[in-house]
Amino acid sequence: MDLNFSQEEIAFRDEVRAFIDANYPAQVKGKGLREDLSKEDFLAWHKILGKKGWSAPAWPKEYGGTGWTATQRYIWLEENARAETIPPLPFGVSMVGPVIYTFGTPEQKERFLPGILKGDVWWAQGYSEPGAGSDLASLKTKAVREGDFYVVNGQKTWTTLGQHADWGFFLVRTDASAKQQEGISFLLIDMKSPGVSVRPIKLLDGGYEVNDVFLQDVKVPVDQRIYEENKGWTCAKFLLAHERAGIAGVARSKRNVEKLKSIAKAEIGDDGKPLIEDEDFQRKLAELEIDLSALEMTELRVLAREHAGKGPGPESSLLKIKGTEIQQRLTELTLEAVGNYAQPYTRELGEGNEFAVGPDYSRAASPIYFNWRKASIYGGSNEIQRNIIAKMVLGL
Repeated sequence: MDLNFSQEEIAFRDEVRAFIDANYPAQVKGKGLREDLSKEDFLAWHKILGKKGWSAPAWPKEYGGTGWTATQRYIWLEENARAETIPPLPFGVSMVGPVIYTFGTPEQKERFLPGILKGDVWWAQGYSEPGAGSDLASLKTKAVREGDFYVVNGQKTWTTLGQHADWGFFLVRTDASAKQQEGISFLLIDMKSPGVSVRPIKLLDGGYEVNDVFLQDVKVPVDQRIYEENKGWTCAKFLLAHERAGIAGVARSKRNVEKLKSIAKAEIGDDGKPLIEDEDFQRKLAELEIDLSALEMTELRVLAREHAGKGPGPESSLLKIKGTEIQQRLTELTLEAVGNYAQPYTRELGEGNEFAVGPDYSRAASPIYFNWRKASIYGGSNEIQRNIIAKMVLGL
């Protein structure tokens, strides 16, 4: 694999860098992904990219994709990580969008894809339920067909940023007598429909990132079902493969490694030397960087397969496992680096508070550490991913 950029690729990188520098919204510079951002802040960059035609690089060109090569997409991810942009949220662009253009009817593609590309419609994911998380096929939310509608009743949980959602994509059971992974359908539901209610789940740090979604006698037109009735599990698996491939987050982990090195240079150990010179810390950092380099090679292979029209397969489970493990190790090493300043986090002592202690870079260490405990669970727990690899990759 040739990792040297051609002159054309270097010119593309310069074009991307210049566009980001000139167009990234000033109101969200330096903020990164935070649950306290407004809906407008989350979508600001997405809308700019939509106008440029760059909001969905992985999509086929006929549906609004960029037509970039795998290397160009890699450069795009690198440059966005460098600038610490807020990327288009994955629920539309990376998850339901590919399901719609792969399994949807021409009318469904025409109706839903433009809003995803432009950033005009916020999507939420209705997969997990109380008692049906990693064992997703045991979901209980049911949809009963009555003429041209389904009547949906049930509850979804851990719906990330669902409080902002305009539409949601939901897995529902349409045949209670079928085997677990059969009898499931994939529905698109307007979140403003009568009977849909969203209740926040307050997190330990006081944040509001996830929700319970209740569906009580919600009427959903049959033409909002994607693919065949009772064949929604096919869509679900396809969507999860795309989600897992995107979870790896190699470019942003590389950026966070550089931040960690800066912290380690600033922090002085018990021996009076910068932490970056401590042999034990150096070993942990080196092991992390080696694993990240190996993951980067795997991500490039997946990008190349997607560019060849093969799409992410079971190898996306590898990306998901290693990507989230690396992200968590990064937060652990950051806690270690900030030392005594890695105190239990309270919002009252957060950013800009005069009573907060420690350098600015230490303020987010604890909340990021605790929040990223979820990374090995969402998108299908890492234990489930190992089962997929054993079956689909190793043939066990």
